[in-house]
Order: sequence, then structure tokens, then C-alpha cells
Amino acid sequence: MAISIAKTVTLIVRSLGLGAASVLPGSIARRIEPRILQRLSQQVKGGIILIAGTNGKTTTSLLLREILERKGYRVAHNSTGANLENGLVTAFMESADLGGKLDVDYAILEVDENIVPKVLNPLQPRIILCLNLFRDQLDRYGEVDSISQRWTKAISTLAPDTVVIPNADDPTLCYLGQQLHQKVSFFGLTEPERYLEAIPHAVDSIYCPRCGHSLDYQGVYLSHLGDFSCPSCGFSKSQPTLDSKEWEQVLIGLYNKYNTLAAATAAQELGIDTETIKATIPTFQAAFGRAEELEVNGKRVRILLSKNPVGTNETIRVVTESDDTTTLLVLNDRIQDGEDVSWIWDVDTEKLVARGGTLVVSGDRVYDMALRLRYSEDINQNNLNLIVEANLRQAITTALKHTPDHQTLHILPTYTAMLDVREALTGRKIR
Repeated sequence: MAISIAKTVTLIVRSLGLGAASVLPGSIARRIEPRILQRLSQQVKGGIILIAGTNGKTTTSLLLREILERKGYRVAHNSTGANLENGLVTAFMESADLGGKLDVDYAILEVDENIVPKVLNPLQPRIILCLNLFRDQLDRYGEVDSISQRWTKAISTLAPDTVVIPNADDPTLCYLGQQLHQKVSFFGLTEPERYLEAIPHAVDSIYCPRCGHSLDYQGVYLSHLGDFSCPSCGFSKSQPTLDSKEWEQVLIGLYNKYNTLAAATAAQELGIDTETIKATIPTFQAAFGRAEELEVNGKRVRILLSKNPVGTNETIRVVTESDDTTTLLVLNDRIQDGEDVSWIWDVDTEKLVARGGTLVVSGDRVYDMALRLRYSEDINQNNLNLIVEANLRQAITTALKHTPDHQTLHILPTYTAMLDVREALTGRKIR
């Protein structure tokens, strides 16, 4: 009954064009049958792959899904990005019939990092992918140490045959993996030539999670992810299962190399052959807003989701390493974004300002972002054209006008801003 009613609600919402119905049906179903998440998850034949972390969940889950589907497996997946409990239930119901029967081989669920301890028991995942932990939405969550402690406590209660795949380059998650009694398989980079010149300002875990002493870094790849060891207690980075040099990177940005390695490691744990995995990667397309490329009025546009300090610093790195000279930054502070926008002061906007060109600023907190840029070093010393435009559609029009025909307009939006940008560019709203 819960599923039949929820599916009816889904049909009504979508028929009336009120949204994607990715959350409401699950909320209704859970009210009717509080155990529905557990009852549906138990029907998944091959097991559940849970993907958690601050950045990269959507890209990693989509790539892993494509790998599994290439082998002919049926996969349930919360592809809309609704990663709280109601969204997980909705994802299961999408693949279930009216009688509540679920006929899928695997379920890939990207899960908000704050609810991981709540859903582990009902889901009993076969694989848990721990991508990274960065500061994100500090008005909702605590610091990364408190999140990792809750993860460790919850994961330690699972069956010994559960496979946990942490990021070896993240000291907090590396330590988490070293503490567990379950099977642990690490992923990470083994490419010292890609070290940053210095540790960025937006770092979250440069102290030893075992003893609290400052870590010694041989080098960092992004934020606090890198090759490290503790001179006090001997804690050090675990060896990744895969050699990252042997794996191709298709999507731009070093963070997508991490996503590729995470998906490939999980696929191998599921018994997928290396040939299939490597054949899938070159054909993979970016998820909406995650390095997605569009053509608008004859101009190339690339959307790079930028929702926290580390993610934004990485998208800025992509922009500054290109020859493109026009960038649009869109800052919102809605619930999905996090209402605290103080994180923008941890972003290295100086690098954008130093290169000059045209910067267009928009969004609900347009003046906060403009102020941040104004405080960037030497803003008046560079050949920079800063345009502040509160109206998003006008900001997009202005940015496109300032983008030369042979270049790409980079748009760096927060989450809800990304949805608004895509609706303005494509005429289709995604919720």
C-alpha cells in the first residue's frame, strides 16, 4: 500500500510538472511503513553500495553504475541526488513494482555524510565508499573529526565481510580504515609529480588523527589530501589498491581522478574485470553541473559545481589552468547550499583575480561574493573587469557577451544556483 500510494503521488507530481518527485513519495511511504527502507534493501540481490563523502558522490556513483550496467546488471540508484532517507526510499521505489517487489542486482546509494550512521543498520551495505571529508555547510554539520568518529562507531558494528573503501590520501579516512575489523581496500593517488606547490589555505585535517601531532607531508594533491606521515606516533598513509598512474582520467579536475579510482576500486571488489572498467571510463559523461559542458547561442559553457572551500578551489584551478578569460560566480545561501556563506573567505579567489579577464558575480548573496573579490590582493592592479549583476539571467547574458567565440565560459555556482543556471540555459528545471 505504501508503494502504491507513493507511486501515485510520483505520477501526479510529474504529470503536473511540479518537480522530479525525488523526495515526497519516499516521505509518504515511510509514514505508512516506517520499515520500508529496510524491507526494500533486503531484496537487492547483489548488495548495496553506499557512497559517502563531502565531494564527488554523484560522479562516482554514476561512473560505477555505468560500469555495472555495461556488464548487464540491473541497478537501483538515487540519480537525482536526493541523498537523505526519503530520497533513498524513493530511489528504491522507482525500481519496485506496485506490489513492492524489487528486481535489481545492485543498489548504488549516494548518502549525505551526516546520515550515514542512521542508515547503515537498515541498509546493511555490501560496500561502503568513503570519498573524502571536508568542511561543508557548517550551520548543519560539525567539523570533520566528529563526523569521522560517528562513521567509525557505526561501521564497526557491521558484518566482518563488509568491504570499506576509504580515501588513503585523506588522513581522517585513512585512520578510519586502519581501525576497522572489516575488509578495507584503499584508493588514492600515487603521482608525486602532481603535488601542489604549497598546502592551500582551505585545509581541514593536517594533524594526526591518532595523536594530534602535526603531520609531515611529502606533498599534497588538493586541500589536505596527499602523502603524509606522523613524526610522533608513526601513523602514515596506507597503500592504495590501484596504481593511479595506470588509470585514465577523462573528466577535467584532479578531483575526478579520485572519483575514477574510487569507482574502479569498488567495481573490482564486485568482481568486475579490469577490461570492462577501463572500457567504460573513456565514454563516461559528466553529471549535470559537474564539469558539464553545454553550447548556448554558439558559445561553449562549462558548469563547475562549487559548494565549499575545497571544491571551489579545485574549480578555480581548472579555470586558471585554461586559456579562457570569462568566469561567472553564482553564490546562493538556500537550505541545500547551507545558509552560512562565511566559507567563501577560505577560497583562494586571489588566483582568479590575479589572472585578470572578466569576472561576473550573481546569486542571492551576490554582494558577499563581490566583497570577497574586492578583498582579494591587488584587485585594482590587474587587468580585471568585475561585473556585479544581481539578476541571474542578465548575469548569464552579460557573461556570454564577454566570452570570445573561441573560448569557454566557466560558471561556478553553488548547488541551488547550479539548478537555476541550468534552467536558464536549457529551459528545463531539475529538482
